[in-house]
Amino acid sequence: MDRLSSMQVFVRVAELGGFAPAARELDLSPAMVAKHVLAIEARLGARLLHRTTRRQSLTDVGRLYLERSRAALAEFQAAEASAAELQAQPRGLLRVTAPVILGSRGLAPLLPAFTAKHPQVQVELVLHDRVVDLMDEGFDAALRSGPLPDLPLSMLLCATPAYLRRHGRPRVPADLSNHACLGFSHWVHQDRWRLFAADGREHTVPIRSRLTSNNGEALRQAALAGGGILMQWEPLLREDLAAGRLVRVLSRYAPPQRPAHLLYLREQRPTAKLRHFVDHVLKHLGA
Repeated sequence: MDRLSSMQVFVRVAELGGFAPAARELDLSPAMVAKHVLAIEARLGARLLHRTTRRQSLTDVGRLYLERSRAALAEFQAAEASAAELQAQPRGLLRVTAPVILGSRGLAPLLPAFTAKHPQVQVELVLHDRVVDLMDEGFDAALRSGPLPDLPLSMLLCATPAYLRRHGRPRVPADLSNHACLGFSHWVHQDRWRLFAADGREHTVPIRSRLTSNNGEALRQAALAGGGILMQWEPLLREDLAAGRLVRVLSRYAPPQRPAHLLYLREQRPTAKLRHFVDHVLKHLGA
């Protein structure tokens, strides 16, 4: 039998003075109440109650067990109350991991507003370009790029004004074949880029990549140095475009979105800090 349930039954028997009143309160049969008490006695090898036809009283062992049971049940109730409070109020350490560029340019700017709104939450953001095991490494959530359409991040094509003056501006997607294109080595097809016109027609263009990298920031720096045409996430390029260091090319054609997604461990009841974090990220990056 469940030890906690048996303990709860015994406490009510001792407090109410018998099996029958405890059975009525707990909506159990007197026989079931007796089974709970007998199970404790069998486990302890000692009697908890002196039983007569008219009354029941505690033995010395029973009095000690009652005292300790009350303390144990109070701790159990306090633990449940604390857990319920944690579920309702965002608090505690939230460990999040993300790729370096997506985390530093997309996620990090969102965190000050989140921590200001939830001052009892501390966020630890750990950036890796490798895949992190959430359970083994103790993370609450991970932001990853991939094929799940939770966060559809826009992609842009751009280059420096100096590069375009030297090599000309591409007018249609096929012109990309005559340009140096900076390739991202994590993409499945590194020898071609896909673009979509406003009418939905797809253009697949073979490209020449003399420089490839697995890091978007490295490719951004190469583009700023005049190394060619870059295709990357808009958050990575936003400041350079606003300052004129990079300019968009083929703006009438859209690269396919490279979605990111939020991962977190499946729990029966996610903590409040995790629920509010997911809502915050989806609100700001999910549009």
